[in-house]
Amino acid sequence: MKQPDRSGERGGSKLKTVLALLIVGFLIFSGVKIIPAYFANYQLQDSMQTEARFAISNRKGEEEIREDIWKKVQELEIPAKRESIKVSSSQGSVTISLDYTIPVDLRVYQFNLEFHPHADNHTI
Repeated sequence: MKQPDRSGERGGSKLKTVLALLIVGFLIFSGVKIIPAYFANYQLQDSMQTEARFAISNRKGEEEIREDIWKKVQELEIPAKRESIKVSSSQGSVTISLDYTIPVDLRVYQFNLEFHPHADNHTI
């Protein structure tokens, strides 16, 4: 008994495999470009919240708070300007905010991730 000729069917499964690998590769590449920005923002948000909570008990002024946040921004390599760190402190209340944008280049698509971390000590 002769086997049916299936030589024309092989290319379809190879094409699907290559396409699936390209999609998985692009997702991994995208994740490597995007996830660190969100992780850095999370770390900055956490530092800002800690700074806001303990600023009054540590008797820190607005400039000292701003300097501490600026050091964290530099440590995390976040593309923000020192002037964009907004700190207000009055009558036992501290509020810290920062707006910054991280450009992401996926080679075929470019976009900006905008972050607006904010912290205060009102929830204590």
